[in-house]
Order: sequence, then C-alpha cells, then structure tokens
Amino acid sequence: MNDRKAAALAGVLSVAAAIAAGHLAAGFLGGATSPPVAVGNWVVDLSPHWLTEFAKETFYLYDKLALGVGMAVVITVLAAVAGLVSRRTPTPGVVIILAFGALGVAAVFRQPEAGQLGVLAPLVSVVVGVLVFRWLHRLAAERAEAGFDGLSRRRFLRGAAGVAAGAGVAGLAGQLVGAGANAESSRAAVGPLVPARPAPPIPADADFAKLGTPTFLTRNQDFYKIDTALVLPQVPAEDWQLRIHGLVERELTFSYADIRNRPLVERPVTLCCVSNEVGGDLISTANFVGVELRDLLNEAGVRPEAEQLFSTSADGWTCGTPVATLLEPDRGALLALGMNGEPLPIRNGFPARLVVPGLYGYVSATKWVTDLELTTWDARRPYWLDRGWAQRAPVKTQSRIDSPRGFDRVPAGTVRVSGIAWAQHTGVDKVEVRVGTGPWQPATLSAEVSRDTWRMWWTELRVPVGTHQISCRATDRSGYTQTGERADTVPDGATGWHSVTVTAA
Repeated sequence: MNDRKAAALAGVLSVAAAIAAGHLAAGFLGGATSPPVAVGNWVVDLSPHWLTEFAKETFYLYDKLALGVGMAVVITVLAAVAGLVSRRTPTPGVVIILAFGALGVAAVFRQPEAGQLGVLAPLVSVVVGVLVFRWLHRLAAERAEAGFDGLSRRRFLRGAAGVAAGAGVAGLAGQLVGAGANAESSRAAVGPLVPARPAPPIPADADFAKLGTPTFLTRNQDFYKIDTALVLPQVPAEDWQLRIHGLVERELTFSYADIRNRPLVERPVTLCCVSNEVGGDLISTANFVGVELRDLLNEAGVRPEAEQLFSTSADGWTCGTPVATLLEPDRGALLALGMNGEPLPIRNGFPARLVVPGLYGYVSATKWVTDLELTTWDARRPYWLDRGWAQRAPVKTQSRIDSPRGFDRVPAGTVRVSGIAWAQHTGVDKVEVRVGTGPWQPATLSAEVSRDTWRMWWTELRVPVGTHQISCRATDRSGYTQTGERADTVPDGATGWHSVTVTAA
C-alpha cells in the first residue's frame, strides 16, 4: 500500500469503526464502559493539578468539551500514523490498535460502575478495529498492485465510505441505546415527594427579579452544574443503596424506599462552587427535600475518632466532609432525594445527593451518592484534596452585581444597581455599593428566607457622565465585611469586591 493518503485514511476509519462499535456495545453495558468515555475519565483523574486548573480557567464550563475535542484530535493523528507506518504490512497498525484496546480495557477496569462485563466494550472495539483495518489494508494493497486503475480505486473508496457510514450508524445507535437505558423512567416513577416538614412559603419580597436580580429559587434546569463525570451516572432508584460504615458502632444499609419512607424535610439552601470567581454564576438556590443526615449518622453511632465523612458517588468520585460540622444540631445537612418539588434531576444527583449548608460543594455536595464512610483525614484522601484544594471549605461572604452588566451604557444621573449576596450559615446583614472610590452607600436587602440562602439587594446611585466602576461588598451577621483583596479560587474560594464598568451618557 504505497498511497500515503489511502494509508492514513485506512488508519483513521479503522479506529473510528472501533470506537463506534465499542460505543454501541457500551449502550447495552453502561455509558461508562464506552472506551473514549472511560479513557477520558482516566485522563481527568490523572491530570496534574496545574493542568486541571488551566482547563477550568481557560474553558470554564466547557472543559469537558475541550477534553473531548483534544482526545479526538490526538486519536485521529495516531490513527493516521498507524496507517502510514503500515503501508508494507498491516502489522504495525494492528499493534497500535491493540495498544488502543489495552488502554480502553485498563480504563474501563477503573470505572466503579462498569461491572465485570464492562470490559466487553473495549474488546469489541479491538476486534472490529483489527478486522476493518486488515480489510481496508487489503483493498488499498489491491489498488496499488493494480496500478491505481479506476476499478481498484472505486473498490477502495466504496469500502472506505461503507466503513465511515457504518461507524456513524453504530455511534448513533450506541447513543440512542444508551439514552434509552438511562434512569429517567425510574425517576418518573418515583412520584411526588411529600415532606412531613415543608419549607415555609417564599416571601414575595425574597427577590428583586423585576429590578435585575435572579429569582429566589433557581429552576432545576438552570441550577449550576459542576462535576467530573463525562457521562452522567444512571442509577435507577430501585437499584440504589446507601451504605454507612467505617468508624461507627453499627454498619447500616438503606434502600431508596427506606429513605423515602422516613419523615422528609424540605429546606431552602443556596449551594456555591469553590470554583466560583468573584462575580461568577456558579451559585444557585433550591428547595431540597430529604432526610436529616445527622439522624442517619447518629443511628449508625459515630465513634469519637471519626474526623471526616468520606462519601463516594456512583461514578467513583469522592468527597470529604468534616464530621463535626455534620453533627451540629442546627447545621441542617440533608441526604436529599428531591429539589423544587420533584425528584432530583439526573444531572443534579438522582437518586440521592448530599446537601450541607455553608460549605463549598467539593466538600459537601456529593451527587449520586452510594457510600458514606466515617474515617480520619489521614486514612482517606478525597478527590480534590489531592489536587491542591483545602481540607475544610466554609463558604466565604461574597456579593455580586447583576444589573447593570459590565460595559453597559447607562443614562447619566440616577442608576439602579441590583445583585445578590451570600454568607451561608451565617447570614447577610448589609450590602454596600459605591461609584469609583466614592463613599459606600447602603443597599436595600430582600426579605431573609434563611441564613443558609442568598439575599437580593438593590439601590440607586448617582453616576455622572463618563466611564465609571461600580463595586459592591457585603457584611455578614458576625460583623465581618468581605475583603477587597483579590484571591484566586484555589485553595478555598475566591475573595474580592465585584465591580462592573459602565459608561454614562
């Protein structure tokens, strides 16, 4: 096979067919067994701290998309190389495909939810990849031996087109089969979750949405989403179990029905991601429905030496929460089954997740939770602790301007400014706003729903003609006023005053 273009094309199409076949098999075995997904998860887990932070800062919420594009480029290049080095004999390309397969097998073995049969998906990829490559190699070789006549050329191109079409159909079928095997039907069958202790009605003046703030409760589809999962775990409620073990007097295991049949409590809670930059939008509020996590832990009998609750999700992600915080009588930590009047959406953790007010999500908000181990900090290292983040992460007092937006043009004179402030589990006492370096002026606060939720604010400022910076700061109920000193999100959350620049004319 002397034609370089044909050789490279044979390599690329063979690997594409292999990936598509593996993805189709994964549709029946579980999305986490798909070779590119398993390898992608492995890449995420093994990425050094500096690379993880670079991806988050550069691509923000699109870091997973960037990873997928990057993997596609690398795979395409390696596949083309496999074809190019196999122009005389298919052996080098077969070896490269086998290496791809071995990587896929190893990656699938690392997926906790893959199961023993999960290895079948990368094995299917290997078999299909080798067979397709050898077949295309033979067609290309026949084409070369025939002196590149029209018949042999058409035969190769028809074979290549058939492989491309087959790979596309297999990939799409795998996506459709996988979508049909998700947990949405189980979620729909859960029905209403009726709390024995419903949350109080939200006051009409809990937000100033008409003045530019968010609504007090965030719609489920708009609730911010941060996780490491390339494919969302699909755990039917009827298959879900929660194990509590470790440094406890008695090990406990609960089914979904066990938790649902307990007295449920509904509680409004604002959750915030530690990756939220000053002025960022990785913060949302919902009415969560679940059971008191403290009650479950007390039933297990937490031993005095236990320091952290090491929680594990269905996809193997781990989180460490200080036990002392969880056992505070007024902390209000929940094992949540629902939010905003419906079972948890799959993207938000169905069947169950942790919700701990006052702590950043990476130490408090495990989604798809299946295991709770009481242990010490030395014995177990949660996912983000090994990546440069702090062990304990109380949410910092912060505020944000929502209106006007940065670089807006506003009429000179009186300008309405509005936004949000938060100091979960402490409560917001005051928000102040200023133009440039002028005096701080108090803003009007919305009604306080809970010290564990955000508060909205608004005020009117005199803004003269020209370009000006408007800043805000909050003071919490302990008397602490947020610092204007800028700090990065690592290791325990960003600090600084949020400012927007506007031009008045």
